[in-house]
Amino acid sequence: MTDIDFLSRELKESSEVKLLIEKECSTDIINSINLLVESFKNGKKLLICGNGGSAADSQHIAAEFMIRLSHDLSRPAIPAIALTTDTSNLTAGGNDIGFENVFARNVEGLGNKGDVLIAISTSGNSGNVIKAVEMAHTKEMKVIGFLGGSGGKLKSLVDTAIIIPSKSTQRIQEGHITVAHIICELVERKLYGNW
Repeated sequence: MTDIDFLSRELKESSEVKLLIEKECSTDIINSINLLVESFKNGKKLLICGNGGSAADSQHIAAEFMIRLSHDLSRPAIPAIALTTDTSNLTAGGNDIGFENVFARNVEGLGNKGDVLIAISTSGNSGNVIKAVEMAHTKEMKVIGFLGGSGGKLKSLVDTAIIIPSKSTQRIQEGHITVAHIICELVERKLYGNW
């Protein structure tokens, strides 16, 4: 296989997954948008967590909500917090209460009834994300799962599961950020645009 063959294969695969997202995930994406719009209208906030690349996605998504995605809109901040950014919090939690509990502890401390958690896990089986989801339900929050493959254990634990139809971690992560951009843009337009 040549370099250009590899490049072509990867781009085609990525494109095919995006088309499958439209076919298989549209209802769950729209449900997530409506859930977030309702939550923000009621003065609630969004918490986001995930590991590795999904931790970076958590920060990316929180920034889009807090700052803005659509530059033609002038809008206030939409309250969103990535639970993946505070190294003192994460390392103290990992050391004192175990890494499997770091996100759940933050959901316990920051989450309130009516808030929303976006739980990101490409496998759907990340232990610390599962515990965060369980804590979110205890706090009477709603949970949107950004998942992949079969959806794993989280599929049945979240209120809305957006399962990227791929077994490739790269394609799942690409799907997650594409879906996040769509969700953020429609949420901000429904809240502050002429939608």
